[in-house]
Amino acid sequence: MSRGAKIAVGAVGAGLVLWILTNFWVAALVMVGVPAVAYLALDSSQRRRLRRVGRRELGR
Repeated sequence: MSRGAKIAVGAVGAGLVLWILTNFWVAALVMVGVPAVAYLALDSSQRRRLRRVGRRELGR
């Protein structure tokens, strides 16, 4: 299994556990909010590098 697939499976598992322990909207807010805050915490050069790597992996 690839690294990205492992991360996706872990995120889905954490989301399901969070959904069971709380309600859907709190789980959705955490699953969307945490990656968004982490992205915004990067400085501009790190964001540029992340976008460049993401495009390269897509074959562009």
